[in-house]
Amino acid sequence: MKRIVLALPFLAVPMLAQAQPVSGLYVGAGAGADFMANEFLKLRTVGSIGPSQKARVKFDTGVMGEASVGYGFGNGFRLELEGLYATNSVRNTVPARQQDKYGGMVNGLFDFDIGSPYVFPYAGIGGGYVSTSHNLAVAGLNGPVNYGYRKGTAAYQGIVGAAFPIPFVVGLSATLDYRFVGLADSKRTVNLGPAFNGARVQEKVLNNLSNIVTVGLRYQFDVAPPPPPPMAAAPAAVQAAPSRTYLVFFDWDRADLTARARQIIADAAANATKVQYTRIEVDGNADRSGTPAYNIGLSRRRAETVAAELVRDGIPRAAIDIQAFGDTRPLVPTAAGVREPQNRRVEIVIR
Repeated sequence: MKRIVLALPFLAVPMLAQAQPVSGLYVGAGAGADFMANEFLKLRTVGSIGPSQKARVKFDTGVMGEASVGYGFGNGFRLELEGLYATNSVRNTVPARQQDKYGGMVNGLFDFDIGSPYVFPYAGIGGGYVSTSHNLAVAGLNGPVNYGYRKGTAAYQGIVGAAFPIPFVVGLSATLDYRFVGLADSKRTVNLGPAFNGARVQEKVLNNLSNIVTVGLRYQFDVAPPPPPPMAAAPAAVQAAPSRTYLVFFDWDRADLTARARQIIADAAANATKVQYTRIEVDGNADRSGTPAYNIGLSRRRAETVAAELVRDGIPRAAIDIQAFGDTRPLVPTAAGVREPQNRRVEIVIR
């Protein structure tokens, strides 16, 4: 577990580019449950040459509280100073005995951006100094003998957790984290008093480890509220340029151009270059004097003749869309077989 704690900052390095920066001063506080591991003791009477006695102390789940003040550098990294307090009762003792821990830690943390605006994970390590207060009892000559002591030692911790921004308060986030807290091995001498004829016992604590889960709040100062969404500019009224239509008429059963037809096509090409057209439609039509199949072919030949003339007048071929409608779109409705001059036409539509 100690190796995992020491490896945390190196695991964070590949994620630097994904940092969700906390910038500036912040404060936080949390509370949770302390699942303390069994504590192992070595006991030896001072001056004795006899073997050490070993003892194991079991603890019930305790409570832990912490408060912190820190500073984010805007690049994912932040440093904080944390004060903590935890208390655990010794299991199956009457009256209840307990161990209290309080002290301070300096933590280095890194925030990760996983692409979600709702959760921002973080990880870090810390080190500091913790004072441990024991309230214990041992079996004496005339019954249990209470004794207590206080001893300070170096401490370390590893932290993983996540912050959840609270949308209704700018800068405020809820936090949920897990921390592994360990105290360095410590040695102390305890005077057991008259019940043991003034005997003194040297006690060495080999295992003081805790798994702690906390929930809390973190508030970052000087966070500018998000700017209001830009007002959408009222769309300018866009008037579609009116399409222009030119009619080119043909003799009966013919697809060649008259002089007048060439002049109309030239006018259409000249005017097309004066506007920003998106396409030019060339639609061929025929009257009902022929069969529907023949009229489709005739109307296509007429449309292709007009398109070729437009190209000669400077219109790119790629801008021209040719369609053949045969006798399905008459200007003047007639019966089948009627020769109607106005229906023998090509429409040039500039859009």
